[in-house]
Amino acid sequence: MKYHFFLLFILFSVFGFSQKSKVDLKAIEKSLNSSDSPYNYEKLIFKYKGYPKSLDSIESQYLYYGRNYRSDKISTSEDRFKSLVDAFKQNNFADCIKQGKELYDKDPTNLDILLILLRAYDSIKDGNNFMHHLNQFRALTDGIKSSGDGQSEKTAYIVNSVGDEYILLNILNIGQDYTRSSKAMKDSMYDIWEKDGKKIYIRILYLELTN
Repeated sequence: MKYHFFLLFILFSVFGFSQKSKVDLKAIEKSLNSSDSPYNYEKLIFKYKGYPKSLDSIESQYLYYGRNYRSDKISTSEDRFKSLVDAFKQNNFADCIKQGKELYDKDPTNLDILLILLRAYDSIKDGNNFMHHLNQFRALTDGIKSSGDGQSEKTAYIVNSVGDEYILLNILNIGQDYTRSSKAMKDSMYDIWEKDGKKIYIRILYLELTN
């Protein structure tokens, strides 16, 4: 989707890369549903919505990858998401923001929704809401960036979807001059992006197909 590229250079040109931490999907699933865990979903989402800059990379990982275990996710193939995209394309930013806020309330860690809200708030020069959602976006992408180093299949960056993969590719400044090959696994797909002998490994989770 082309709107993924709207101002990613601006968003990420000053971003640093977080300390790497192995993603444990089973631990994430268990902790999100445990009221005793510091990584309980309700605790993390409260922090994420209120002061996203306070999230560390581990908390960001639990929120980002924990979305796979939520039953209320919104897909880009749904009519309500397509309606949001249409409102944005028509420059109807008031309606876009109204729809976006409704979808955000249902699926607050959806990067596609956050990107559209960012663009809409930027278009109407609403700096406060723009920066708040930008900090949320940064927190979630920090979770992705800390999942690996991309240097091998074992240490691949891990993303929830192909759309999120393209967001990561922009962060890494990987463009059309790279070639892609893929390798299917039981619960994921590995994409290997190569240029001049340099390879970047990205693992795309397909957990919905195995649950």
